[in-house]
Amino acid sequence: MRTVAIVNQKGGVGKTTTTCNLGAALARRGQRVLLVDLDAQAHLTFHLGVDNTKTAATSYDLMTGRGTVAEIIVERGPGLSLVPSHIDLAGAEVELVTALAREHILREALAPCGEKYDYCLIDCPPSLGLLTLNALVAAQEILVTLQPHFLALQGMTKLIETARLVRQRLNPALRITGLVFCMYDGRATLSSEVIADVEQFFSRASTAENPLLAEARVLRTRVRRNIKLAEAPGFGQTIFEYAPASHGAEDYEALAGEILDGPPSVKETATATAETTTPSPYPLPSRERGEEATEEKTSSPSSAGGLISKNNSDNTPNPEGAAHGSPVA
Repeated sequence: MRTVAIVNQKGGVGKTTTTCNLGAALARRGQRVLLVDLDAQAHLTFHLGVDNTKTAATSYDLMTGRGTVAEIIVERGPGLSLVPSHIDLAGAEVELVTALAREHILREALAPCGEKYDYCLIDCPPSLGLLTLNALVAAQEILVTLQPHFLALQGMTKLIETARLVRQRLNPALRITGLVFCMYDGRATLSSEVIADVEQFFSRASTAENPLLAEARVLRTRVRRNIKLAEAPGFGQTIFEYAPASHGAEDYEALAGEILDGPPSVKETATATAETTTPSPYPLPSRERGEEATEEKTSSPSSAGGLISKNNSDNTPNPEGAAHGSPVA
């Protein structure tokens, strides 16, 4: 089973939308897909039209040892299963503070599913706390969702550092394999500038000497702004059920194709302009000062790389690991 944690500690960048519709697209291609809602807001659960007040158990029960995956799973459609969430999950981090091997709970819970499913997609909460830490320990891959805006890039360095610590201490198989831009507007100059900064970073960092980022790439598919993607959760449907002819359905179908094809080799991802030495993976490289960036003809004060370099100077992760009292040890 290929387990992918869909992560970004910033909210509103498309994690839940991507988990739901990428999972549905993979199921449409004949894959057996398990979706895990690990966010106490339960947006993935609502997106799929599941009433968590009527389910026998939720991911809260899974994380606290009160239920197994087999007891909790809701069959959402052909090839698509869900571990629903509930607001009670918000209390799990407090309950598990003294639990033994608390970072491994999700991995152990998902272990019996290895032969039953081809893919497991984990919708992580907008934080780097214990729940996200469990997802990173359980997964082999990280898929980062990102808006092509400067502020959305601000926490990238901390996410990479947290993933590095998890790989070093808890899960040596973990790697960042992709970054997908959501809510993309091709008319905005700002979008192309932010994407160029991120692509430059990954082209330099994706080397064999940096195992966490050795296969990392910016995915070719851009999930465009599409009102149908915003409307679909209100009907409890995936984009393929709600608006199968929309741009949103087209984009997630293309994204599923990229995921199934797998990441290219390091040689393929390298660019002719990549430096021969391996730079530090954080912060992202700054662009030249003084450039004017416009989004729909509106000036932008700074570039993506410059903003990250400036605002993350004191944003160093706790050396003991993720936030909320969740040591990586």
